[in-house]
Amino acid sequence: MTLHSIRKLAGAGVAAGLALLLAACILSPGTFASALDLRRNGSFTFTYKGEIYILGLGELAKMGSALDAAGFSPSTCYEDDGTTERDCTDDELTQQRAEWDEQQKSKKDEDERNAKAFGTLFGGIDPSDPQAAEEIAAKLRRQHGWNAVAYKGNGLYDVDFSVAGKLDHDFTFPVLEGFPMANFFVVANLRNGNVARIEAPGFAVQSSSPSSGNGLLGMASMFGTADGASDEAKNLPKLDGSFTVTTDGEILANNTDEGPTAVAGGKQLSWKISPRSATPPMALIQLAK
Repeated sequence: MTLHSIRKLAGAGVAAGLALLLAACILSPGTFASALDLRRNGSFTFTYKGEIYILGLGELAKMGSALDAAGFSPSTCYEDDGTTERDCTDDELTQQRAEWDEQQKSKKDEDERNAKAFGTLFGGIDPSDPQAAEEIAAKLRRQHGWNAVAYKGNGLYDVDFSVAGKLDHDFTFPVLEGFPMANFFVVANLRNGNVARIEAPGFAVQSSSPSSGNGLLGMASMFGTADGASDEAKNLPKLDGSFTVTTDGEILANNTDEGPTAVAGGKQLSWKISPRSATPPMALIQLAK
């Protein structure tokens, strides 16, 4: 296999990662504590304090640019036996350089298409722009419930979110203004009969369904290198958190390890979240009819 062939395969891997990101999730929790308090009358409070990771074009663009950072480098030429190395002829070097130039042009065109696609995904913000991280933070601070948003670098934000309301319609978190494909960490669906189904798809590693949950861990393996994880994969936050649901309603079903415990104001369900969490937290709660 020639050096040019290897470069083509590596470029294809980056392109596949970009396509996966566009079709799947862009958000992942890191270290966090989250809680939902749901009353029988439908009133609720929800909090999330901790890290949120946003995988953007800036990191992926670095992967692609690394492929040609050293510039043109000729491939080895061989004798007819296919094993004995020899000096390349001028014609062979010219052909190799022409192929390399064509690859660079194709990559530039693809980068421009990806930048446009990611601009749409990120609400008109180009994630490769050095100021993009702060622009995203500023947009979040304008939204109700985002009490504090601090950018920590490498796509990592430290946030303090809290909201109170009435569960007379579905509730999802997080909702980012202008991010049409952002995935959800927590979803509360109100069913007929005033039954609330609480699920936290973002608090589990779901490689079979990355678009509905935490798919960044799968992306980490996709962009790993032969000698270990890539820098981008190493920068992904470790999934380490807790999620609690407290209610005075009737708990019809749940998937905690130990079931509900009695606390002031009702009963509480608790989940410890880690990279080994394969199943999203779930609870079914009967509210007042």
